[in-house]
Amino acid sequence: MKKVEAIIRPETFRALREMLEDVGINGLTVSEVAGCGQQKGQQGLFRGNTFEIKLLPKVKVEMVVEDEFVDEIIHIIQDTCSTNTVGDGKIFIYPVENAIRIRTGESGKKAIV
Repeated sequence: MKKVEAIIRPETFRALREMLEDVGINGLTVSEVAGCGQQKGQQGLFRGNTFEIKLLPKVKVEMVVEDEFVDEIIHIIQDTCSTNTVGDGKIFIYPVENAIRIRTGESGKKAIV
């Protein structure tokens, strides 16, 4: 099993969720986060004063899937969330040793479906 974690633009989340549902991925953890990278923030204007916004709003989408689905999910994220501009985000893949469903005690693949 693998954990796929994607940091994406908030405006691309709805389309990503729909595409993931279409291929049968329903178990997601979604968090509103803030961060910066090459995008380096942006300037804002408030009551005539200019200020720097260093951390931009992003969405973190996390899912644990069977190994054979990882490549397909990566392609879905890239195709759905890419605007071809700086700040589109990142995808991280982590190995998962085990997963346990608290309610039933099921573990492994049975716990993530």
